[in-house]
Amino acid sequence: MLTIRQLRKRKVAQWVLGYTAVAWALLQGVGLLADTYGWSAIPMRVGVALSVLGFFLTLVIAWFQGERGQQKVTRLEVALIAIVVIVGGAWLWQTVQTTSEQAAADASPLVSAGIPTIEQDPSIAVLPLDNMSSGQEQQYFSDGISEELLNLLNKVPELRVIARTSSFAFKDQNLAVPEIARRLNVASILQGSVRRAGNRVRIAVQLVRATDGAQLWAETYDRDLNDIFQVQDEIAAAVVDELKIKLLKAPKVTPVDPRVYALILQAQALLDQQSKDGRAQALLVFKQALSIAPNEARAWAGLGRVYINQSIYSEIPPTEAAKLAREALNKALKIDPRNVIAITGLARLAADFDFDAQAAADYNKRALQIEPNNLVAINTLGILLSNVGRFDEALPLYDYRVAHDPANPTAYNNRGITRYYARQWDAAIDDFRTALRLSPAFVGARNGIAASLLAGKGDAAGALREIEGEPDEASRLQIRALAFFALGRTRESNGALQALIRTHGEEQPTLVALAYSYRVDRDAAFEWLDKAAAARDPAATSVAFDVLTDPLRDDPRWLPFLTKIGYDPEQLARVRIDVPKPGT
Repeated sequence: MLTIRQLRKRKVAQWVLGYTAVAWALLQGVGLLADTYGWSAIPMRVGVALSVLGFFLTLVIAWFQGERGQQKVTRLEVALIAIVVIVGGAWLWQTVQTTSEQAAADASPLVSAGIPTIEQDPSIAVLPLDNMSSGQEQQYFSDGISEELLNLLNKVPELRVIARTSSFAFKDQNLAVPEIARRLNVASILQGSVRRAGNRVRIAVQLVRATDGAQLWAETYDRDLNDIFQVQDEIAAAVVDELKIKLLKAPKVTPVDPRVYALILQAQALLDQQSKDGRAQALLVFKQALSIAPNEARAWAGLGRVYINQSIYSEIPPTEAAKLAREALNKALKIDPRNVIAITGLARLAADFDFDAQAAADYNKRALQIEPNNLVAINTLGILLSNVGRFDEALPLYDYRVAHDPANPTAYNNRGITRYYARQWDAAIDDFRTALRLSPAFVGARNGIAASLLAGKGDAAGALREIEGEPDEASRLQIRALAFFALGRTRESNGALQALIRTHGEEQPTLVALAYSYRVDRDAAFEWLDKAAAARDPAATSVAFDVLTDPLRDDPRWLPFLTKIGYDPEQLARVRIDVPKPGT
């Protein structure tokens, strides 16, 4: 019979403690190496299995080796050792088999689950090409080449192409191709590198199948910079051929003057930062490009976009912005009548500055006839449809944009705005929160959440908490004025409203009008609405369906105001807007 005395005499406890310490240290080391080098779970699982088996073997060894001069091993003890070895070995073998099968199962979702095949869904994401040039300033150039390839492929109707914002979201993340493809829901990935030296450029690209990371095609191009557009066409055509798509018409790009190509790419990157400083710097770089190449259409179109965005964010007066933007966009179209960015810019001017919804619709139709899948044109049409109250037609366009640009916070924010106008409060809040998850400092998203909580769900306290994180001061002041009013804190509401008028009233009269409307001060609301119409405030066209103007809708001044901005029901009924199905 086994006794405590026998265990002590044979020093079994010392053996077990020593073994446990060594096994624990080894497992910690394996875990550290696995985390450092990204190993799978197999080494750790096998290590644990071996440790458990070793524990039982240690007990047996300790029993027989714990005391010198121990009597001969009995048949019973031999049988015990054999049973431990056989059972333990079988258990270890089963554990290793199960571990391997589980690892394969774990790896399978990473490689294939949620990833479409090329045959089922011809789709692609163009990752930013690695900058192999000397000097970080060449990053604009390599990013620009990536974007040009993306734009070329996006002109193929049969091919679903993920937009730049989402593709570039994985830059410098060192993720495996299947994982990127799973997150973007694409069947293939185009990746590579760019090396520029003087007027020579080398572009190395490869097309990778997403389900298993296999290389489908690879090529290296050495060209003079003057031939860069021909190289882009060659790469795009080769990729399409590898995807086994029958082209209706090979995609082509309008060449850019090589002297200013890098400047245009730099300016576009600055504008995409969606910041005041980025827009100011983009303006200077576009102007620098035009001083070198005055007939460069893309520089003029980019300049027009900057002016429109500066007005939207109240950085320059609307009338000045409209004049400067119109001049730049028309120059772009005179040089290149098919420049979609310039056409969509004129659509924004027509809708938001001229209050001419029909002209905006005509520009949008023209842009989408040229490039049916252009996300800028699709987004602009969605904004127009939302402003005229056709939410059921606007939302599928935003759904398309989100599907093709799933890492772009602006795509979710714009859809959230439309859902807010459609009074789909929970869905709107979900979109705004998604935008914030993608970009925690995104301007306007917290304002959208706060407005939805306040106007849609009657949660003034929640709106106050939410608006504190909003970067835009004007939005913070407006929501505070509304929420304090809803909570009966009239003095604080008056203070916030007066601060809004004092600091932002001249540039954003529509915000003030909406605040007075919510407070049911109709005279003040219409006074500020008239100011907004006179100043051509781009936000004025959004008030027709805003829940904040509900207190004004039975006022005799409401319809005349809508008529003034071209948005009364009869005027909108006459607007003909073609809404094509994207991808067709």
